[in-house]
Amino acid sequence: MTTQCARPARDRHDGFASARDRTSRSWGPDVDITIQDATTANRFEAWIGGEVAGFAEYLRGEELVVYPHTAVEPAFEGRGIGGALARAALDDARARDLPVLVTCPFIKAWMLRHPEYTELAYENRSEVGD
Repeated sequence: MTTQCARPARDRHDGFASARDRTSRSWGPDVDITIQDATTANRFEAWIGGEVAGFAEYLRGEELVVYPHTAVEPAFEGRGIGGALARAALDDARARDLPVLVTCPFIKAWMLRHPEYTELAYENRSEVGD
């Protein structure tokens, strides 16, 4: 598994629809991808042909979700898996009505290219003064 965040240029499939627990989409005549919320591992997993092709880790609290890291197996790069993971993770945050703090460069860049998700970004509203 690659230890770097998935690269933004790899996202080519913007029409991914997701659900809270599991979603499938056909990527071609012989390829189906399934995104699953692996809650015990605190990550969304992309499955292709019985293999974990990638994941997006999260730290989910009652008032905020953090997305620190996304990874895609080198054999599956360039198939839109990173984008599918980003969309599923952000759709889940929206369904839970949670703001998101994104520290993963890939998901951050993906959100900037998909303005329909920017309202999910966490904003610090602290009014601490000297």
